[in-house]
Amino acid sequence: MNIELVPAATRIGFMGPHGTFTEQALLGQPDLAAADTHPFDSIPDVLNGLVTADVDLGFVPIENAIEGAVNVTQDTLAFDLDVRIQREVVLDVQLNLLALPGTQLTDIHTVVSFPVAVAQCRNFLREQLPDAEIQAATSTAEAARQVGDQRLEGVATISNPLAAELYGLEAVAEAVEDHTGNQTRFLLLAREGVPAPTGHDKTSVVVFQRANEPGSLLAILNEFAARNIDLSRLESRPTRRVLGDYCFLLDFEGHIGDEVVADCLRDLKMKQGDIKFLGSYPAAGHQGEQVRRDSNANWRDAANWVEELRNQIGQ
Repeated sequence: MNIELVPAATRIGFMGPHGTFTEQALLGQPDLAAADTHPFDSIPDVLNGLVTADVDLGFVPIENAIEGAVNVTQDTLAFDLDVRIQREVVLDVQLNLLALPGTQLTDIHTVVSFPVAVAQCRNFLREQLPDAEIQAATSTAEAARQVGDQRLEGVATISNPLAAELYGLEAVAEAVEDHTGNQTRFLLLAREGVPAPTGHDKTSVVVFQRANEPGSLLAILNEFAARNIDLSRLESRPTRRVLGDYCFLLDFEGHIGDEVVADCLRDLKMKQGDIKFLGSYPAAGHQGEQVRRDSNANWRDAANWVEELRNQIGQ
């Protein structure tokens, strides 16, 4: 798989401050780590900075294995801005309990962190720190910055190893999350452009129903099932038009450059009318390559069969 590398002079915006899981995922990509990176205060700020050309690329979270979709990201992509996905990155998430060097578990009376991180560590906090006061911060990195910069004794934060390194903290306990195998998926976004197919790609679209009627979702899904295209994500979101009107955000295997995918999108556009293309881009991992090869081969066989029959017209 050949991913297009980002030039070092590229300006990339990400959700800050320094030390977020977003930055950790970004730094895990060698070409992105070598670029000119800029932290923003929020996900909307990153995306607006991309559209206004303050940065060349944006890097934001879209989905977590435990908490589900990052709604602010997917809603902004679906309804507010026209940008294109260039790459996805999946990060293994480990949450550590961090504090000033020398702090023991028995010294901790307050835990400050991002509410989502706290929610993922309920069991640990209930069992190990039942009397600790829980305070909210705008991000795990911001919580770590507060503890480190203000030298808050007896105060711990739930964050990652990068934040510990940046803000002079130590791990009082490691891997304190309630569920192992937690991952977060991130998207690299540009104002325009579709990366070339790699042979291991994913496509994302938003499908707005032509009419909210029985079987409308089934009709959409049948387009993929008929072509043996694997859906990796299906989310419904209110369209902001009227109560009860929903659109569907779909991620599926393959690239718009693949004939079977192009044929599927062509039929969806014809039958549903309003389709927003978010991008075809290199997928993380290596699942599904054989399925896509088989799907393309089946589509070509079917197309050749129909063409042979059509060639008999008038003979």
